Amino acid sequence: MTFHLRNLLLSAAIAVGLSTPAAAADEVKLRYLASQGGLSAYELAAELDYFDGTGITLENIGYAGGGPASLIALASGDVEIGSAASAAVLNSIIGGNDFVAAYPSNGINSDVQSIFYVLDDSPIKDIKDIAGKSIAVNTLGAHLDYTIREALHSVGLPTDAANQVVVPGPQLEQVLRSRQVDIAAFGYWQTTFEGVARKNGGLRAIFDDTDVLGEIAGGFVVLSRDFADKHPEASKIFVEQSARALDYAREHPEETRKIFAKALAERGENPDIAQYFRGYGVRAGGLPVERDVQFWIDVLVREGKLKEGQLAAKDILLSTDSKSASN
Repeated sequence: MTFHLRNLLLSAAIAVGLSTPAAAADEVKLRYLASQGGLSAYELAAELDYFDGTGITLENIGYAGGGPASLIALASGDVEIGSAASAAVLNSIIGGNDFVAAYPSNGINSDVQSIFYVLDDSPIKDIKDIAGKSIAVNTLGAHLDYTIREALHSVGLPTDAANQVVVPGPQLEQVLRSRQVDIAAFGYWQTTFEGVARKNGGLRAIFDDTDVLGEIAGGFVVLSRDFADKHPEASKIFVEQSARALDYAREHPEETRKIFAKALAERGENPDIAQYFRGYGVRAGGLPVERDVQFWIDVLVREGKLKEGQLAAKDILLSTDSKSASN
């Protein structure tokens, strides 16, 4: 049976909010790499028992250093679930990996953003000032990397004018306060770390990714097409229940933070940071729109990594219904 993303997304749209998910046709274990200080929608769905009775079980096999590492693990068959920034997903597909974008993992909006901080006494005031400066990011080739490139492009500067330094999320505040970097970029998925840093004071935000990109999906949960072909019903249920968890988090923020704290404690992480979780930033229903992908396709065309017309949003997302219009 051939898996079609259109069918998966439309089924998710219909099924979101159902309290009793259908059982998958077979028993399926989905392995994944967790993100430090974060909880993905599918992990939240598992905490909410949304996969009970579906035949789907999740297994955390460790931590990912960032989205690209997650995609490498997916391509190698070490995991069944990947998650990365939209640009990283597209680059991986361009590079030959046969992946499908299941649903937006996170988004950026007025409530949830990636924020670029400096120390209060820094001479850096706006985007033009970041040229030649060092910026701590959690990984290269993903959302923060491309946001910085777009920020520089927006003010007429070369996209490689800033020096990006890879720093794990839990150390972002430390390297900034110790002046090892000029700027620390806290991703939209790192609102817990950002909240702690902001509470400690002495920092000043110079811009966030919505200033550059507007409201858009930040990244996607990704499956291999081969897996989805072999397990179409399980793939559909996985998306349905994950999207249901995204809606739960938006509608029940306090309850979600409590679940978040419990999950972090069980993983041996600091549960106190859960209080700073601001949500996933994903629109109601968890479905993408064409712009979520087409924006980055256009960027990759501009950078010469894609030819005009080589890839279109419909190749990643099928958007024929009203919820998936090209907003």
